[in-house]
Amino acid sequence: MCGIICYCGHKQVVPILIEGLKRLEYRGYDSAGFAVVDNKEAGAGPQSMNGGETNSPQLKNLRKKTRISPDSGKKNKIVKTQGRVGRLEKKKIGLEIDATFGIAHTRWATHGKPSEINAHPQGDCSGKIAVVHNGIIENYQELKKELQEKGHKFKSDTDTEVIPHLIEEYFDGDLEVAVLKAVERLHGTFGIAVIHADVEHQIIIVKRGSPIIIGVGKDEYYAASDSNALAPFTNRMIYLSDDEMAVLNTSGYYIKNLRNELLEKQIEILDADEYRVDKKGFEHYMLKEIFEQPESVKNAFRGRLIENEGVSKLGGLEPVIDRLKNIKKLIIVSCGTSYYAGLLGRYIFENLTELDVETALASEFRYRRLKLDENVAVLAISQSGETADTLAAVKEAKRKGALLLGIVNSVGTGIAQITDAGVYNHAGPEIGVASTKIYTSQLVIQTLIALMIGRYQHISFIEGSEIINAITKLPEQIEEILANSKEIEEIALKYSRYRDFLYIGRLYNYPTAMEGALKLKEISYIHAEGYPAGEMKHGPISLIDEDFPTVAIAPDDLALDKMISNMQEIKARNGKILSITNVTAHKVLDISDDVIYVPGTLPILQPILNIVPLQLFAYYIANERGCDIDKPRNLAKSVTVE
Repeated sequence: MCGIICYCGHKQVVPILIEGLKRLEYRGYDSAGFAVVDNKEAGAGPQSMNGGETNSPQLKNLRKKTRISPDSGKKNKIVKTQGRVGRLEKKKIGLEIDATFGIAHTRWATHGKPSEINAHPQGDCSGKIAVVHNGIIENYQELKKELQEKGHKFKSDTDTEVIPHLIEEYFDGDLEVAVLKAVERLHGTFGIAVIHADVEHQIIIVKRGSPIIIGVGKDEYYAASDSNALAPFTNRMIYLSDDEMAVLNTSGYYIKNLRNELLEKQIEILDADEYRVDKKGFEHYMLKEIFEQPESVKNAFRGRLIENEGVSKLGGLEPVIDRLKNIKKLIIVSCGTSYYAGLLGRYIFENLTELDVETALASEFRYRRLKLDENVAVLAISQSGETADTLAAVKEAKRKGALLLGIVNSVGTGIAQITDAGVYNHAGPEIGVASTKIYTSQLVIQTLIALMIGRYQHISFIEGSEIINAITKLPEQIEEILANSKEIEEIALKYSRYRDFLYIGRLYNYPTAMEGALKLKEISYIHAEGYPAGEMKHGPISLIDEDFPTVAIAPDDLALDKMISNMQEIKARNGKILSITNVTAHKVLDISDDVIYVPGTLPILQPILNIVPLQLFAYYIANERGCDIDKPRNLAKSVTVE
């Protein structure tokens, strides 16, 4: 949710921090700020070498170059603002800051309303310690009370502020030791970055449950909560795992666990093309990403189909293929849009495999009394790979011995690290908060996994070949829908005045109705209900009148006649109907006020095509209403708190 960017090197740090924050804006936030140590502040007093003991020559060499200046008189310069990064950039103009290391943050409010005083960084009483923090400190109230009794003065309403005060309480010349002692007291999830005005060019990073990535440059080092923020500066990344600490200074870096043991971590090389971010002439990232779906869908199956065998091949699952062939039950856990992808995934797996399949909201999963063992696989679906509720669900499943699988778009993320095996989307960055191309990619990948398992079970070569043939046609069919975007825009403008919508679907398109309604809610702030069409008459139909239109997803499948009956019920109550269909027969046309046609495909793949016009419909309505489409209010791209 929140965003972190840090830099330690020889360049002026503020422009780097601002640029990093701009690349984190898509995650969602309500305030922003940075903390640096200005070289123009009071001159350094008597300096002494860091006296911490270590048996590691690497640590000794690096730590010798980290100077402690207890009497320097320096304090952190903290600049914060409520609102967008652009306001922060204007606010720093004229400050003439000369600084070469610092930390910065975009905040999405959890504890304390959005305000400048609650924005990060948060500091201690002395003004020498500054902290940025993603996550939630669950025991902050008891820690705050304890610290207040010791004389610490708090300024904000945040849970974060206990961290710098704790570090201040433990600081005795060694910042690492103070941070380690402070972290031992914290309950909850966090990714934190810490600086001290008297500890020259040192940034300490700690991760537990909230993503932090280290960027390695030439004599300069970075940290961020998202590799996208580091992409302009370096392509060499280190993905921290939970309960790891990184110490950065201008001479290098080292990584330890919280038992103070030195670790060796592999440097991953980032594919710069996958993180190239620009709108390519589109008005919004969301619209660009909708139009990227022919390519992102192709990337989801590229190199993963063996056409002459009628089967899919997923390299990320090969290490567990023997176990996967023998599982009896699959539980799909996810949140938000990914949950709706999982709901549809249940239908796909039930159709193509002999598995007992369940879809569960990750936020509720770990509170249940679960019966998991080696015959159960848990599939976690997450666009960011860092969704806190989904991570918690996976950890609970791991504790109980289930096979853990993942579908994520980002390499090296928490879910990618904790699962036994998985599949990457390879869809490129999705900047718009409302997911579009990742959703359709998730549907394709679930189909590939189901096909792979199904071919070991009852799916024949002929059936497998038919599915593969249909999958390979999807990009061209999506192009066909996008070519009619102007017609969809005209229909959207016609409906933009309404305040309430009902979305209905059956079978494979019940989840599509849920996702279509979510898209409208997310970016236009219009009330929309997604419902299984058969349940409409058990309550929601009471809402229908001439000012409450219905979007009916009515493709040619086993449920079409039932859908038409439901649409007749709406029509009898003067409700307007917009139909999404591949049917040209009068039985759909005559009952609809407006129709958006989509190409036809296999019923299990039809939702991939049906959702595209619903994405465009939501986008054009939100654009007509003047909404902030890429950064809708109160929402965050990566939900890293529970």
